[in-house]
Amino acid sequence: MRPVLVDIQNLALKGFRCQDRLAIAAALQDELMRLLAQPEVAERLARIGGGPRAKIGEVNLGANPKPHQVGAKTARAIGKGLLK
Repeated sequence: MRPVLVDIQNLALKGFRCQDRLAIAAALQDELMRLLAQPEVAERLARIGGGPRAKIGEVNLGANPKPHQVGAKTARAIGKGLLK
């Protein structure tokens, strides 16, 4: 299997506390790594090739999400979008 390179150059976090940005980014990275290691996601990426953008739509975070929940739920939405 070929390695997958994900390069997020900018992560815009509007409406979140500035001090939560690193925890959100870390959770996003951790969950993306876990999801992209799944064979079905890697196969889908190999079929569709690279692309500069991914549209995921809305991510329902619920009321008062913790920073790690924001990152993890966003990553799951990205993973789900890749499997469509």
